[in-house]
Amino acid sequence: MKRYLIRTLLLGWLFLLGAGAAQAQADNLGAVRAALRNGSSRELSQYFAATVEVSFDGDKQSYNSTQAELILKDYFAKNAPSSFEFIHQGESQEHIQYAIGRYVGRTGTYRVYVKLKPSRGAPVIDTLDFTKE
Repeated sequence: MKRYLIRTLLLGWLFLLGAGAAQAQADNLGAVRAALRNGSSRELSQYFAATVEVSFDGDKQSYNSTQAELILKDYFAKNAPSSFEFIHQGESQEHIQYAIGRYVGRTGTYRVYVKLKPSRGAPVIDTLDFTKE
């Protein structure tokens, strides 16, 4: 009986830890969505990896997190968002989260691909790709 109780408590604890991790990942995507919707490079940069690949219409560059924040600040200043929504979200078998969204700005509509890689327990933005539709 004691063994059964210990197993039940252990499984319950593991379930709660898993649910907490899933909630943290969903919270990160929600925060990324809000930052893109607001056109806030500062908010978005809180979720950057040390190196971030940023792409505009196929022109890819890797930047450190500070440079990426400045690049996006300039982009948002020139192309302020009027709306942003994720239209698809998923996760690979390697626990790499991704989301595809639609960004409507001053200069047109863009499809945005965001890839978050796990880093020390919290997913961070590894890739941001803006492609004009």
